Amino acid sequence: MNALTLQWQDAGQNKTQNIYEQQPSKNPGTVRIGRDPLRCDIVVSNPTVSGLHVEIFFHAQEQRFYIRNLRSQNPPLVDRQKLVQGEKPLQEGSIIYLGQMELKVTAVLINSIPPTILVPPQATVVSSQPTKPPVNQQQPIQAGHYYHPPTPPSPPPGVYGLECPKCHKVSPAENLQIGCRWCGTSLAAAVSVLVAPNH
Repeated sequence: MNALTLQWQDAGQNKTQNIYEQQPSKNPGTVRIGRDPLRCDIVVSNPTVSGLHVEIFFHAQEQRFYIRNLRSQNPPLVDRQKLVQGEKPLQEGSIIYLGQMELKVTAVLINSIPPTILVPPQATVVSSQPTKPPVNQQQPIQAGHYYHPPTPPSPPPGVYGLECPKCHKVSPAENLQIGCRWCGTSLAAAVSVLVAPNH
């Protein structure tokens, strides 16, 4: 719902009025402001305001609220500019003077975002098979289902390597900070082994 909120003081009282895009009024499509209760939707008592002074309406193509002058002899001041004829867009913070009475636009709500289409939640399929624990609970990795990094080159013969405590493959000692290249296990608890030279 597109709406604009006006605030003003009349006869010493603070007044607030919401103006909606589609709302019943004496002139359909607009909300008229002035002193004449027969022609106006918002009636004020300030003697400097004309009987029928201005009207506010929503411009559907431009998705904005506008104010239109209906009294050329007593033009309103909209954001410090005289609106002798025609119309002017309103925004949050706009100040309107009808004679000596000040009205302020305190809020503008424009629903320009298309409505959200709510999708019902998908039904969860309950399987009769026992659920498998997540991979991080020391479950062997099944080939073909996960990405395996390329096998690092074997350490040169006659040097120390680190034997993975899980898969028992030997990684070069510089992999201590990285972890096992095959299964990802930390090599902090790995056993240092001497890699025998190949003869």
